[in-house]
Amino acid sequence: MPSSLLAVFAHPDDEALLAGGVLAQHAAAGARTAVVTATWAPGSPRARELADSLTALGVSEPPRLLGYADHRVPASAPGRTRWCDVPVEEAVGRLVAHIREVRPRIVVTHDAYGQLTGHPDHRYTHRMTILAVAAAGLGQLYPEAGEPWQPDAVHLATHPHSAVTELRELLGEAGKSVLSVPDAHVTATVDVRPWIDRKWAAILAHRSEVQRERALPGILARLPEETRERVIGTEYYTRV
Repeated sequence: MPSSLLAVFAHPDDEALLAGGVLAQHAAAGARTAVVTATWAPGSPRARELADSLTALGVSEPPRLLGYADHRVPASAPGRTRWCDVPVEEAVGRLVAHIREVRPRIVVTHDAYGQLTGHPDHRYTHRMTILAVAAAGLGQLYPEAGEPWQPDAVHLATHPHSAVTELRELLGEAGKSVLSVPDAHVTATVDVRPWIDRKWAAILAHRSEVQRERALPGILARLPEETRERVIGTEYYTRV
């Protein structure tokens, strides 16, 4: 049985874009797989798209939405605090509860730069997940969140300098910058082409983003298939 995997990401579509291949790979092998998404309210259109994405990937559990507001979209969770403004104790405690319930061997999340564009929600998710993984194994912390559990590893979804040439051009045309890491920081390069159909179906499930001209799903949808598969056919991770 492959290692159980919990992915923690900021927004609906991050799971498909950044780790869709690895999620599909683990799910196809029969591993327990789950995704925690920090923003957007349950019942919102993007929450429904997230559910469709996880179905396309074969993820074994339904979405786990924390329900906070997107940094740039207050309507994502009316009346809720922006995720990047949530107090550390609250944010970490929420994530610890999910880690202890799922009991994953592997946790996947954003890198410290916040992927490509450095979105504030991505960076905050990175910091809170690292803290939560450490806290989850300590029984004296958050005792109400369940029995302690210590994952074996955290893998940060990332992009090395050598692999972002096309992405830099594509996102640059949309007025966005691209953040990447030295190639030496990458500890796992995963060829996800065997699961690319599932990954692409999961990206397309985020219909509202596909329709947006400047969103990455929309940019990918306008590319020739060969170019798109080259862009999304490999995933990169840094183990911490």
